[in-house]
Amino acid sequence: MRHRKLDFAPVMNREIPYSDLVANLDAADLRELTNGMVNTMLDLIAECEDADVVFEPDDPIADDSYVTDDAERNIPWTLGHVIVHTTATGEESTAVAAELARGVEFHGRSRSEVPWQSVTTLAQCRYRLEESRRMRIASLEMWPDQPHLDNRHKAYDFVGEINAVGYFVLGLFHDDSHLGQIAEIGRQAKKARAL
Repeated sequence: MRHRKLDFAPVMNREIPYSDLVANLDAADLRELTNGMVNTMLDLIAECEDADVVFEPDDPIADDSYVTDDAERNIPWTLGHVIVHTTATGEESTAVAAELARGVEFHGRSRSEVPWQSVTTLAQCRYRLEESRRMRIASLEMWPDQPHLDNRHKAYDFVGEINAVGYFVLGLFHDDSHLGQIAEIGRQAKKARAL
């Protein structure tokens, strides 16, 4: 099944500015793109088993500079870890987007992440993805009929100053950057099960 997703490659390759990618999107597009992304992630884990969720993949370049415990900096991420990380980032982006849309100036991050160690089953991964879908789409109901799209914040240098639409899509951009990782963990876990 095909799911609508944005092609972020032209932005990553510096062929177009991020603002061009998101320029003509509206709330209906954001709902559709959110559904497309969550459905894509669900498809990627469709053939996984519970053991795959905690399987530790081979990841020689693992480096998480945002950890609070240095002992976790270079550990390979499990499937459960990637799912809670992507959903937390997506939800953070949509929460900030809702505030920008309402005319609230950016005042800091809005992040809450389920402890990755607590996600050990495929059912929990699916639940987390569906819960995140619901929360992200529900955040659009907080947007006024005439959102303050002139209200901007510079999230990262490579995207520049972005408005509510740009912030919302930033979460999908981040999700997209982890799709290959999810697929690779699933591939390695399936191979390990076959041994």
